[in-house]
Amino acid sequence: MAKKAKVFIDGEHGTTGLKIRERLAERTDIEVLSIPHEERRNDEFRAKLLNEADIAVLCLPDDASRQAVAMLEESGNDTTRVIDTSTAHRTAPNWVFGFAELTAGQEAAIASARFVSNPGCYSTGAIALLRPLIDAGVMAPGHPISINAVSGYSGGGKTLIAQMEDASHAEHIGANHFLYALSMAHKHLPEIVSRAGLKRAPIFTPNVGRFAQGMLVNIPLHLDLLITSPKVDYVREILAKHYQGAKFVKVASQEECKSLVRVDAEEMVGNDEMKLYVFGDDANTQVNLVASLDNLGKGASGAAIQNLDIMIAG
Repeated sequence: MAKKAKVFIDGEHGTTGLKIRERLAERTDIEVLSIPHEERRNDEFRAKLLNEADIAVLCLPDDASRQAVAMLEESGNDTTRVIDTSTAHRTAPNWVFGFAELTAGQEAAIASARFVSNPGCYSTGAIALLRPLIDAGVMAPGHPISINAVSGYSGGGKTLIAQMEDASHAEHIGANHFLYALSMAHKHLPEIVSRAGLKRAPIFTPNVGRFAQGMLVNIPLHLDLLITSPKVDYVREILAKHYQGAKFVKVASQEECKSLVRVDAEEMVGNDEMKLYVFGDDANTQVNLVASLDNLGKGASGAAIQNLDIMIAG
């Protein structure tokens, strides 16, 4: 019988950690090392489980994720592998970016990596749309880009969930929709620039709606300002070719894109897949690229499980 992989979720009581814990509960090929809620701030207990694990999944704020990695280094541990769901290591040179569909060799890199950084939810959609166009030579890395996105409020963790759902909360948010990151310095921008292969930071406009889960990321482009002035269908073909055979990324057909009158931000809730759409009109040389995903699925816990399975199998 094959040895079960020991997995420790450091931060299993947070939003992403809870989802990962639920997903692993019925798995028979994995032994989950769990920390009691009352011991979650006990660094000695955490360090013990981190060192016992074959793979540690960090579902922590950035500083706490860095601390967890430091704990392994301080103990001389060079065997525990790490998946970090925070933003702490997403552009670090010694960490593999955990978006298996990024390039042809990305899944193999994840399979053999010791350190894997889970992508952010917004950046998963943006990178999925942009990287293939840059790699195909259709879009210049320095092309001016605007990214518009809306997420379910669960992406803000327990604090935002409470603010949106509890009317008695001291900082209750009554709005049905709001724009944030008004300084235009959202924490996902560095990884979007780095992993999409950009040389100019996009103008990124994130929004939150009064729905728990789901996400749309859309990028409008003027086709005649791109390098090859491509047609709408050719842009879709580039994406379709890039993600051909991918299990968790699907590209909507030309027929589906032309038949739709709207895209629901909650359409992928409970699904680990991300769906990409290409809408546009050759007559006005415009295209709107749209990524639809569950911000807690392919945008968080689903991606972490995907990376975990690749690492175990690798």
